[in-house]
Amino acid sequence: MDRMATWWDGFELWLAGLSFVPQAALVLLVMVPLCAGAAWLLDRLLAAVFAAVGRGEPETPAPATTELTTKER
Repeated sequence: MDRMATWWDGFELWLAGLSFVPQAALVLLVMVPLCAGAAWLLDRLLAAVFAAVGRGEPETPAPATTELTTKER
């Protein structure tokens, strides 16, 4: 655990020592995919839980098609 804490402290110091633009770019390159993956995973997990308790998404009916008669055109 000490090795990981030491590595993290070094990484944190390195990141804090960068100027704003590289810091922001690095954080965005890492955090955006991580957050998108976490959101997708939570969506799938909650959908499975809701389906298991009978609260799944309702089936969407097929769209109704109305054909125009000659008079309506």
